[in-house]
Amino acid sequence: MLLFTALCAAVCGSASAQTYCVKAGPAEISVTRRDGRAVVTGEGAFQLPDHFVWGASVIRGDEGRYYMIYSAVPTGKYAFDPAWVLGSKMGLAVSDRPDGGFRHLGFFLNEDGFRPDRSAWDAQTVMNSHVRRFGDKYYLYYVGGVDLGNDRVRSADGTLPLRARVQQSLRIGVIEFETFADLLAGRFERSNGPLLAPRTRVKPNDIVDPSPEGTRPMPDNIIVVNPAVVYRPSDGKYLLYFKGNVYDPAWRGVHGVAIGDSPAGPFVPLDLEVLTIKDGDKRLSAEDPYVWYCARDSCFYAVFKDFTGAFTRSEPCLAVMRSRDGIEWELPERSLFMKKQVVLPSGEVAKVARLERPQLLVDEQGVPLVLYCACAVDEVNGRIDGGSFNVQIPLRSE
Repeated sequence: MLLFTALCAAVCGSASAQTYCVKAGPAEISVTRRDGRAVVTGEGAFQLPDHFVWGASVIRGDEGRYYMIYSAVPTGKYAFDPAWVLGSKMGLAVSDRPDGGFRHLGFFLNEDGFRPDRSAWDAQTVMNSHVRRFGDKYYLYYVGGVDLGNDRVRSADGTLPLRARVQQSLRIGVIEFETFADLLAGRFERSNGPLLAPRTRVKPNDIVDPSPEGTRPMPDNIIVVNPAVVYRPSDGKYLLYFKGNVYDPAWRGVHGVAIGDSPAGPFVPLDLEVLTIKDGDKRLSAEDPYVWYCARDSCFYAVFKDFTGAFTRSEPCLAVMRSRDGIEWELPERSLFMKKQVVLPSGEVAKVARLERPQLLVDEQGVPLVLYCACAVDEVNGRIDGGSFNVQIPLRSE
């Protein structure tokens, strides 16, 4: 199954024109149906009993094993939405190979799940893990939030539901650690405040802690979520990509980028949107981008969720963009990265309702090896009993 084809010479400045593609191999899963619902088994699907498993990021450890940092939400109390906002926790899993067989080691962040907690900026929920290694340390970028209460709410009656209050508090943090044993044991560096927080809070109504009237919204408006961090070799800078929300006049998710001299920050956000394409009078916005630098092509890539198929002029899918400097982005001739489906070992294709929060394992040259996605065969919104997992899809370059 073709994922993407890139002509990098004209856009990204590679030495000679080359065309290559990345193809997906079969994920080690099987899908059956029981009482009208999909049942997924196999080593290519990471699942936990009594939990919705969602986004996950994987990296190779010093001893050659592969570590997965993932978010999971307890089942049985809330439907998936709002459950992910109200009590997502973060755990660690390990495997001897990158494309399956992960086993749960334990939770290390927000282990108490839904229990109300205002003790820290990220005390109520944590999610969207993105683990990288720079130098001799690992850096875990993630999203956290807390219930700020109704004290600073602007709405018709001066209150907002709990889900809205926590969701509007979401920010990006970072944890620094040296080994995964340290991470699991809580021996890590974690700042008292977020790594990146919104500069503006502009919304017509139903907003916590609004900015003064007349404030122009920045890309980091109301929230900053979905972190992706990459090192830019041309100047030694670190680029932190994030998502914010703007209303112009309807809701639109936007992405921005912040630049720092260290992977631990501080990061200074730019005032411009990135990963945004104009389609006539409309602006198309990505979701959940994973950004990486491909040394083979001297080029940055971003794979992301295309909500409607507008980027690829097809159906909802995963799409890809590219950039020379990490700031100015454009669509390649073939922007489809992956359809909303998973190839099974039999060669059959399983259509899925969710395939998002993409993360990659890449080699030293930046060539993708494995794709990790939050996945659900049936729609999970409205479900209280689970049904989501993280799928590992092996890739090969041609």
